[in-house]
Amino acid sequence: MRTPAASPRPSRLAGALISVLALAVTATGCGAGTGQDSPAAKPPAAARQPADRVEPLTTAPRPQLPATVPSADGTRVKVTSTDRIVPLTGSLNEIVFTLGLGKNVVARDITATFEQARALPVVTRAHDVSAESVLSLRPTVVLADTTTGPAEAVAQIRDAGIPLVVVKPAKELADVARRIDAVAAALGVRSSGEELKQRTQERIAAVQRDIPRPEDGKKPRVTFLYLRGSASVYLLGGRDSGAGSLLEAAGAVDAGKDSGLEKDFTAITSEALVKAAPDAILVMSKGLASVNGVEGLLKVPGVAETPAGADRRVVSVDDGVLLNYGPRTDQVLRSLVEQLYGKEG
Repeated sequence: MRTPAASPRPSRLAGALISVLALAVTATGCGAGTGQDSPAAKPPAAARQPADRVEPLTTAPRPQLPATVPSADGTRVKVTSTDRIVPLTGSLNEIVFTLGLGKNVVARDITATFEQARALPVVTRAHDVSAESVLSLRPTVVLADTTTGPAEAVAQIRDAGIPLVVVKPAKELADVARRIDAVAAALGVRSSGEELKQRTQERIAAVQRDIPRPEDGKKPRVTFLYLRGSASVYLLGGRDSGAGSLLEAAGAVDAGKDSGLEKDFTAITSEALVKAAPDAILVMSKGLASVNGVEGLLKVPGVAETPAGADRRVVSVDDGVLLNYGPRTDQVLRSLVEQLYGKEG
C-alpha cells in the first residue's frame, strides 16, 4: 500500500509513512483542536524564500570514464558514458545538476521540482518508477537509492544492461558529503565532487556561525509534523524522522525525539504534542497548504494547546529541499534559522 499524498514527498519518507498510514487516519479521523486564535499572538517572522533553482559549479566537469564503483545494493557497476543520465530521486537529480551535468540529464523523478529540471519527462507514476519510461529514454547510466521502487522495476532496468548505481539515502547532515562523493564517483567527476563538497560545507558552516544564542540559554524546541490534509495524514516526527539533524544544526531541540518518540513517525495525538511542548512547529510548505495554512493547522488535535500553537510559530520549508541533505542544505538551514530567530512582526 502506498501513502496517498497531495504533492510530491522526499523518497526517504516513503517507508515510514506507509507503516503508519492506517494509524494516522484512525487517530485523526475524529475531533479537532479549538482553532481559537490568541488575540496577542503574532505571526511568525517571514523567511527569505530562495528561488527554486540549483546553482551548478562554475568549473566545467570533465568525466574520467570508465568508472567502476560500488553500489549500495552490494554490486559493482561499470559506467562508460554519462551522455544520458536518469536520476531516480529528486535529491540525486539535484546533485547531478549541481555538479554541472544537468545538460546530460534526460528524465526526472516527480520530486525533482527545481526550475532547471522542470521540463524533463517524469519517469515515475505516483512514487513508483516506471521501468518502461526509463528504458524508452535510452539512458547510459541510472542513479537510484535504496528507497527506489518497486524492486521489479529496478531489476528490469538493470537486466536491460543499463548501468544502475544505487546510493544510500540521506538521513542526516553528515550524509551530505557522502552522497556527493557517491554520485561524483559514479559519473567519473571526482574532482567536481570534491569542489562541491567543499562549497557546500563552507556554506553550511557560514550559516551556523550566524546562529544567535538565546538570551536565556534555552534552545527552541521544534516539532516536525508531516501533513497531507487531503489524505487525512497527520504525523509527528520522532527520533528517525530525518529532521532532527537539521534542527540540531540550527541550534534547536528536536522536541519529538526529546519527548521520547523512538519511531520515525507516529500519528499525531493531543497527548504526544503536549508532551513534546514545541516552541515552534516545522512543516513542509505543501503540507501546510494542504491543511489550509496556519488556521487549519491550529485545528489539528493538540496543536493549539502547545506553546507553538499559542504563539502561532510555524516554520515552513519547501517540500523539495527540506530533507534532501544535498547541495542546497545551507539554504534549508538558513531558512530554519531566519524563521526560528528572526524578529516577529
